[in-house]
Amino acid sequence: MLRVFRDDLLHSNRFLVTLELVPGREHGGKSVETVIQIAKDAFSDGRVSAVSMTDNPGGNPSLSPDVLGSEIFRLGMDVIVHFTCRDMNRVGLESRALQLAMMGMKNILALTGDYAGQGFAGQGAPVFDLDSVSLQCLMAMLNERIESSGDPDGFICGCAVSPFKYTEAESYAQYAKLSRKANAGAQFVITQLGYDVCKFTELIQMQQLMGIDLPVIGSVYILTPGVARLMHQGKIPGAIVPDTLLKTVQEEWRDPEKGRAAGIERAARLGVVLKGLGYRGIHIGGVHRRFEPVARILDRMQQIEHQWQDFLNDFLFSPPDGFYAFPSQQISAAISPDYGQHPVPIPFWEACHYRLMDITHTLFFNPDTLFAPLYQYLSRHIDSSRSGRMALHLIENVGKQIMLGCRQCGDCAIQHVAFQCPESGCPKHIRNGACGGSRNGRCEVHPDRWCIWRQAYRRLATVKKTETMMAGCIPPRRWELDHTSSWLNFHLGRDHQGASGDFARFCASRTSCGYPSARWHG
Repeated sequence: MLRVFRDDLLHSNRFLVTLELVPGREHGGKSVETVIQIAKDAFSDGRVSAVSMTDNPGGNPSLSPDVLGSEIFRLGMDVIVHFTCRDMNRVGLESRALQLAMMGMKNILALTGDYAGQGFAGQGAPVFDLDSVSLQCLMAMLNERIESSGDPDGFICGCAVSPFKYTEAESYAQYAKLSRKANAGAQFVITQLGYDVCKFTELIQMQQLMGIDLPVIGSVYILTPGVARLMHQGKIPGAIVPDTLLKTVQEEWRDPEKGRAAGIERAARLGVVLKGLGYRGIHIGGVHRRFEPVARILDRMQQIEHQWQDFLNDFLFSPPDGFYAFPSQQISAAISPDYGQHPVPIPFWEACHYRLMDITHTLFFNPDTLFAPLYQYLSRHIDSSRSGRMALHLIENVGKQIMLGCRQCGDCAIQHVAFQCPESGCPKHIRNGACGGSRNGRCEVHPDRWCIWRQAYRRLATVKKTETMMAGCIPPRRWELDHTSSWLNFHLGRDHQGASGDFARFCASRTSCGYPSARWHG
């Protein structure tokens, strides 16, 4: 069975090259033929370890990466399948994973995914039943089943990270979530797209500090004016093209031939810089018509790889007031990251809200409290009566609707998000950390709102508890509890914290690999 990417990743020192391909919206024809031809040429070239297949990029419908990937896989080219949580619930996700395993395609990039875009008759319903961390857990647990069945090759499951965040809160949230992904079983990392060498370096330094030993593949892209403009405007979530770079690209493309050559040269230079910084490989994007630009990038990299330090200044696209974990911005190790040293005061009402919720949670929802047995006894008594359940549910919902915008999920997770509701506050309902799509602290889906994980960091930084954002992994919501009392479910051990299912036990067994909190000043 073909295992080029697995062997290159785990059993060689080869510098990895992966190529991102984007299936079109048609089931056949020229767009499909073009993607397959690029893959054929990549296989013939011999320098590409795998092609990756995007999964409805931008949330818009396209040909399934599974079916197109299987065609390419049969040609001899190894495939990494993008696997997102946007369009399927956990039943569908597990079924899809089993299908991929049977097809032999076991290289997975596990992603929360972009928000739902436009499909038949309008916008699709966003699912997000799992997030990228709980999806990693699912894949790791499936690996246990695969191996127990006698198949020695389980999934090779990677994750994404976006180091190009320029507020302290967003930056911390990305690395905290990376810690959770590593705990959950991620085996490699692919970065989002950016052009800031200090941030690329920061990611390597943060992994060392957090004790995360995962190979990192850096994204490079052949920029065109149209794509650069979309990235600059934030319309491709997580990708960052600053003002100066956009203007440079637009100027280069006044002559299309010179523009293409400049884009290839920039990609090659960034590739050798990443190799020099210690990255395990590069992930090439922006290839839509033919393989020839990829070959030119790789040829050019061979010519200039020993000059990589000469190109560092080509990638110093830093915003004026951007946050860096290592403020010196030097390409060297630092003693500790600059998180939580100068917490930004939160508004008085928000501080009061957090303190009130924290005290309430400690008094009534702490399994170690002296009164826990009493609460369990009262909960069993109330739960045995229909009228008791209805009365408590009414009392609970009135207070939580006012304080939290409660959606009555019956499996409360506010304690994981600094006492904010991930169901009402996050369009993707993420319980394990921020997605990569926030921009300047604002939500990817609703830019007029702050990302709740940005708010969580600010709250936790004021009380020096930010390490809770990277502790373990949070099991997903239990849908069978919808519109029941989360208070009763907690005290009776029915919610995600007390449930004894395999998923909950797996998450509970995963301890944080994050760096000791004293070094984070938070």
